[in-house]
Amino acid sequence: MHTVMLKAKLHMARVTHAVLHYEGSCAIDGELLDMAGIRENEQIQIYNVANGARFTTYAIRGEEGSKIISINGAAAHHGSPGHRIIICSYAHYAESELDAHQPSLVYLKEGNDVSHTSNAIPVQLA
Repeated sequence: MHTVMLKAKLHMARVTHAVLHYEGSCAIDGELLDMAGIRENEQIQIYNVANGARFTTYAIRGEEGSKIISINGAAAHHGSPGHRIIICSYAHYAESELDAHQPSLVYLKEGNDVSHTSNAIPVQLA
């Protein structure tokens, strides 16, 4: 049996571009991809904090150090420059891997600069 688990997350990225007439996908600064452990062409889920849109696409490598987060193609209808989004990737893990699994979490601040990283989501308090 395999379980689908959160593999990586770019939390609160700011959309810098939305390009409708592009081949598709989401361009992400290559440095951010590497930091999160998201591979080029890997399937990603995007959650738009501004409008509640949730959609699936794939990651493409943006220019290193550019801080670009570009939602392209049909997905551009789901986000606009300035919107805050959460970008997640998931993977299948064997039962024997679950106890040791820790996701790669990259938290972003204004300008898509890295605030901090973590391997655990904080416990939600009541």
